[in-house]
Amino acid sequence: MGKVRGRIGIRGKVAYVPQLPWIQNMTVRDNILFGKPFDKSRYNEVLNACALKPDLKILTNGDMTEIGEKGINLSGGQKARIALARAVYQDCDVYLLDDPLSAVDAHVLGSTGLLRDKTRILVTHRLCYVKTADEIVVLEGIIL
Repeated sequence: MGKVRGRIGIRGKVAYVPQLPWIQNMTVRDNILFGKPFDKSRYNEVLNACALKPDLKILTNGDMTEIGEKGINLSGGQKARIALARAVYQDCDVYLLDDPLSAVDAHVLGSTGLLRDKTRILVTHRLCYVKTADEIVVLEGIIL
């Protein structure tokens, strides 16, 4: 990290997973696809990696269940898994992850996860990532 001022250019697509996930008023599937074409193989791979299969089994219409204000309400964990799945399905080059779920981290973030060949910038308080990180930035009481 050395850049203090100026501009930094990023080539490629960037995905962001916020700490507070958002969901649109549409089906679970449409929330994940987010305008991308449906690829059954990729979609199932993402559902497995993001631990969404058990959630879909309990929903009346599976991934075709309407969610959001006009549909059923989801737990915070379910919303977070859908937000992570949305980002992963987009197949971007760079992922900005603001403290995603611990339950799915290994399947997505780990060295054998779906994002293994992608640039991942992770904001977290969990020390388990220190061993596998290429670079670590520690902020001690400084708000940027």
